[in-house]
Amino acid sequence: MSSRLRALPLLALLASGACTETPKLDPKDQAEGLYLQANSEYLKGNFDAALKSFDEMKALTPADPRLPAARGEVLLSMSRLEEAEKEFAAALRLDPKRSTNWSRLGFIQAQLGKKDEARQSLQKALALHPKDFNALEQLGELAEERGDHDEAVRDFTQAAEAAPDASKSDLLVRAVDVLTKQGRQDEVAGLLRKVTGQGVRTPEVLTALGDAEVRAGRLPEAAAAYEEAAKKSPKDPTLWELVAEIQLKLGKREEALKAYGESLKVKDRAVVHVAIAKAHLAVDDRAAAEAELQKALDTVSGADVSEMQELADLLSAMGRKQDALRILTSLGAEPGHAKNVDLQLSTARLARDLKDTATVQAACARVASAAADGGVVKCP
Repeated sequence: MSSRLRALPLLALLASGACTETPKLDPKDQAEGLYLQANSEYLKGNFDAALKSFDEMKALTPADPRLPAARGEVLLSMSRLEEAEKEFAAALRLDPKRSTNWSRLGFIQAQLGKKDEARQSLQKALALHPKDFNALEQLGELAEERGDHDEAVRDFTQAAEAAPDASKSDLLVRAVDVLTKQGRQDEVAGLLRKVTGQGVRTPEVLTALGDAEVRAGRLPEAAAAYEEAAKKSPKDPTLWELVAEIQLKLGKREEALKAYGESLKVKDRAVVHVAIAKAHLAVDDRAAAEAELQKALDTVSGADVSEMQELADLLSAMGRKQDALRILTSLGAEPGHAKNVDLQLSTARLARDLKDTATVQAACARVASAAADGGVVKCP
């Protein structure tokens, strides 16, 4: 027998002996694997699976200090707030100097209506980590709820300063909203000019700045803000419309037409063609207005009431009042628009001009019905 053939049975025997024992895993290594698995499931949104892995880990290493906070994060994501609160409280007993645990606990307490406790927890988080933007944001919400607007604005602004770039804009807009609701327009404009000067130039912040500049009567500055916002929002056609409307008010017709053209590149809509047609009518270019009216008729959706009213207004301005009245009458007769007072009044006025008594009476009856629900409206 060759040496190779004699070796084969020996190798088989050795292989057989190697499979008789299963290697034992160290409990700590097994627990660590479960921890990693749980976090992976959590990141995938598989919260039940994550909790199961954490429970299995707890059976192996019940004293692991990472467990309460980890379970708390999962429970918070599942909106199981009372359970999450207990987990973060347990985590803080193990590590009272971890600011994130205080921040999470404060957030949960706020959601549960424990406002005073929430403030205390959030302030402890900030004492440990002054740039915890999540804690600052939650404190801002609590301040706004109790009517402390100055504190809310300060908290939201500080949160924006501490937040990563992706979150700065939303937090600043929250501060702006608080000021706007209080009618503090000068402060709104000042804040937005400051932060845009510091480099926060997202579409949302620039749009808010444009709004503020319009209210301040600074139309060239408003147009510049809206235009920059439009360039940074390639899927939003309405910002270009705002640019165009301002340019028309400034007497810059060519700039306005260019802006309307940019809006149409984003989305071809009837309301823009109507606006362009009106711009042409303003300089007595009827041929160009007729061309835009046809484009408007070709692209009108029929689902937007304001769009249909704009189209009817253009038809009326171009001497096609009967066509305009047909649109308004059809819209006004729909049950969902019966109490649209502006629509009914527009219909009644146009019908009166055309001496269509029946349509005037029908529109005015709807106005009267709407007025009965509150308010005084006089129908022509």
